[in-house]
Amino acid sequence: SCLTPNGTEIPHDIRKGVWVAIEADNDYVRNCFEEYKVITDTTGRYMSLYKKWHLIGLELGMSVASVGLRGEPTGAAICFNADVPAIAKADLTAGSMLDGEGGFTIYGGVRPAAMSVANRYLPLGLANHVKLVRPVKKDQPITLDDVEIETASTAYKMREKTVAMLAR
Repeated sequence: SCLTPNGTEIPHDIRKGVWVAIEADNDYVRNCFEEYKVITDTTGRYMSLYKKWHLIGLELGMSVASVGLRGEPTGAAICFNADVPAIAKADLTAGSMLDGEGGFTIYGGVRPAAMSVANRYLPLGLANHVKLVRPVKKDQPITLDDVEIETASTAYKMREKTVAMLAR
């Protein structure tokens, strides 16, 4: 959440921004991090960068052109390390309809991908217009077993391909 416990908004909340994590895979880059006074983890190998705005209207055109004209992806996952399951915002009853990201019923919480898959957590991206078949307590992750979900959808099939990355 981007709210304090008393409900006021946190300044520069991360919902409007973009995060990038960077790994220094050689000594040269590690030295650059140090020379440029980049804040890293304790190993000096990882750093993160945050931009407090995301100008999708300006950024999207460049991404489309990169893919369409040059055949270059603008972002391609090479592994599946983290996942964002749907978590109940309140006690939810069987028969409740989940209303997706930004709605009133759920929020997303980052979990290690292996944990998320092992526990069959419902990905946030698949949690819109999905009906609960059993109750879920507030702040508990919702599982695939808790919902009726259309397994023939393109989104669900893409999720299965992503999960298969863990087996590699």
